[in-house]
Amino acid sequence: MKKILIYILATSFIAISGCKKLDPQLYGSLNAATFPKTVADFTAYTIQAYEPFQAKWGYQDGAAYQPCWFSAQYGQIMEFDYGTDEMNTFTGWGGIFTQFSEADYTPLISLPDANNDHFEKTRFISRLTQIIADITNSSIDQADKDEFIAEARMSRGWNMYYLLQLYGPVPVIINPALLGTSAESNLTRPSRADYLADIVSDLTFAAANLPVAPANYGRFNKALALTVLMRTYMNEKDFTDAIPVGKQIMGMGYSLVNNYASLFTTATEKNSETMWAAICLPGSDGKPVSSGFNPYDFYTYPGDYVGNEVQYAWGYAGNAPFAATWTFYNSFDPADKRRALLIASYTNRSGVTVNQASGLTGPVIAKYPDNDGPSGSFQANDLPQARLADVMLMLAEAENQVNGPTSESIGYVNQVRAAHGGLGGVSAAAITDKASFDAWILKEEGWDLYFEGDRKMELIRHGQYNQALQSVGKTPTNYLEPVSNYNLAAGKGTLTQTPGY
Repeated sequence: MKKILIYILATSFIAISGCKKLDPQLYGSLNAATFPKTVADFTAYTIQAYEPFQAKWGYQDGAAYQPCWFSAQYGQIMEFDYGTDEMNTFTGWGGIFTQFSEADYTPLISLPDANNDHFEKTRFISRLTQIIADITNSSIDQADKDEFIAEARMSRGWNMYYLLQLYGPVPVIINPALLGTSAESNLTRPSRADYLADIVSDLTFAAANLPVAPANYGRFNKALALTVLMRTYMNEKDFTDAIPVGKQIMGMGYSLVNNYASLFTTATEKNSETMWAAICLPGSDGKPVSSGFNPYDFYTYPGDYVGNEVQYAWGYAGNAPFAATWTFYNSFDPADKRRALLIASYTNRSGVTVNQASGLTGPVIAKYPDNDGPSGSFQANDLPQARLADVMLMLAEAENQVNGPTSESIGYVNQVRAAHGGLGGVSAAAITDKASFDAWILKEEGWDLYFEGDRKMELIRHGQYNQALQSVGKTPTNYLEPVSNYNLAAGKGTLTQTPGY
């Protein structure tokens, strides 16, 4: 039975002003009588930091409804995988599904309000800054204080990391002395260097003060902080700083599993490789007051697919909202066990074989099996967010960028191939020089990490974003997203549009 982190979220909040500000939305009515004082108080108070990192549809943040980063809609899969070479264009539902799957983010300019707009998380950053200040000024023991601060800074750094991938540097308040001042109305973007320095500072502190194995499953841990820190360095092509972070993780005792599919099943979701995952529970509906859930089977199965528990998915016959591209499927070695979670042919409810020749628009993504009852319910497979294989492939990439193909960097890739794919080592042609091995590592990252919310950053980092999208018939435009006109107007001239829009 899962020992889970229970999310204690209050339902009341301090009213917000009518204009756009970076003011914190602090839940609960804080006064001398109710302000946190004890460790138990701060345990509940700090839990707010986890709101964006739940496997739910979203959460209410003041006047705005915000999608969680791990939501099926507007979450990491839709933001960072859907509009890439790994996933098909889907026009069946129109709207954001067509736009995101085509990598067309221009319509987001017209969002009418703050709902479903990740830019609103700039204000959540202010809330975290206030929480950090409150913990800092408390009288609890320093060790407890540091761990609570580490949780809040982990959340702040990770939120800022994702916002950077969407918009570039965004205006945030890190200094608590600026809260409640005119600085809240100044939405001037910081320099990239300053913004990155704040992310690195938060994640470094979190890594130094979070426990390796928290008492409650689901709370942030040291390996997660180090993994997001490593991704930050990697995406900025700071490979020299990424390497020691990756090696620190390698020394923490995690190991690759030898059954790739087991990483994504409920029975074996706690394993030697997954360092942190978003919690999902059976029977949950993903609403703000409920537990986390995994709804992806409803998005990945065609409507005529015969599943185990999900009997009628939300897709059309032979066409699911989330499906792989045939180009990506065909890039695998046919013997690669990781490809087995992409279904190229199935027998539908009428007993007819459905495949590419008969009109299947893309292989079914069966990464999360629907084995959790009751029939027709959402699933309970936890969503891995930090895995050792990801770290090893990033280490291989960084080592290759610094030193070229070495036995160490090649070894990292070969270990992942053997454990997860059941494959032998990379070919000699793939390791002739730095460029050829870099191209191969990008393939390995795709084969191991597909449908886990990393692909866009990988393609950009390797300089292959445009080429990859064109290879599957998508027209690359700006890989960043625009700030909505609503937010630009509310910024009253201090907020600038994302470059390229």
